[in-house]
Amino acid sequence: MTTPVALTIAGSDSSGGAGIQADLKTFAALGVYGASAITALTAQNTAGVTAVHAVPPEFVTAQIDAVFGDLAIGAVRSEWWRNVQPSRQSLPH
Repeated sequence: MTTPVALTIAGSDSSGGAGIQADLKTFAALGVYGASAITALTAQNTAGVTAVHAVPPEFVTAQIDAVFGDLAIGAVRSEWWRNVQPSRQSLPH
């Protein structure tokens, strides 16, 4: 049996409690190999968010294409698309 693979498309939480970091922890706990595409970077801690930097849409698409080009993705979890308009071309049909 092969390990299932999931892709999370979300923001990065520098405190590790949400976003990509939380998704990857959850995937690992469930025995799922986790891949990621980051849509935004945050400066945050448990008290709140102090800054956000959106990742350019073209780079989000490049991350998704790179992952799908190499891994057998069985599931996708999408969270935060700050200033990103995902296109139908970004995700396989």
